[in-house]
Amino acid sequence: MYNLLSSTRFKVALLACALMTSAVSFVAANRMRETHTHSGIAQTLTEGDASRAPALFRKYGCSGCHNIAGIPGADGQTGSPLSQFSKRIYIAGILENKSENLIDWIASPQSYSPQIAMPNTGITREEAKDVAAYLYSH
Repeated sequence: MYNLLSSTRFKVALLACALMTSAVSFVAANRMRETHTHSGIAQTLTEGDASRAPALFRKYGCSGCHNIAGIPGADGQTGSPLSQFSKRIYIAGILENKSENLIDWIASPQSYSPQIAMPNTGITREEAKDVAAYLYSH
């Protein structure tokens, strides 16, 4: 009887592990699909390539002022955090959050608000598209 009981417990434990593995796989697959969808939409909106943005964040010093999701060491506290940017209504509190506005803001923030702490970094419009694609996809 003990062997039967322990065998039943083993089967239940094995089933529980299988169900947990399936659930984790399901969540991971959905998250990957969601990330891929966001990246595709961001690329379409901005005509940029989000994969080039991490190098641009380093080149132009963005991570010194901003906390940027997915960028190691990007933990600046001067500027606002740049996570979940696609859910925001305004850019810097002054521009409607649309791709064209974000690209223009990244390329030349001082032209919109000369008193803002964010400097004109010298980033090109094409590079700003890549940064915007990254911000919208993360």
